[in-house]
Amino acid sequence: MDTCIFCKIRDKEIPKEFTYEDEDIMVFPDINPKKPIHLLIVPKEHIVEFAKLTDDVLLSKIRKIIQQMITTSKLSDAGYQVTVNGGGLQDIDHLHFHLKGPWLEREV
Repeated sequence: MDTCIFCKIRDKEIPKEFTYEDEDIMVFPDINPKKPIHLLIVPKEHIVEFAKLTDDVLLSKIRKIIQQMITTSKLSDAGYQVTVNGGGLQDIDHLHFHLKGPWLEREV
């Protein structure tokens, strides 16, 4: 897609530092974070929304990467939220998942 910001990030037209990247998925911080950790997990293939995702292998890989990001971000016991918007609710028409946290306050 010529106008998709995530496709431009994928194609290196917009510079971005990745938290994680492989041939299928890129992970980077949201530019307007809602929590101290707010990562976007984005498949490189342009898929408009979750309802259009038909590749079970890609879905499984996304799940594994989200789980990895939960662990490396130390959110397992800190409270986290994974969300995906669709059906016109998303700001960018390219499938992406939000990982946000921590949500729980812990005594030190």
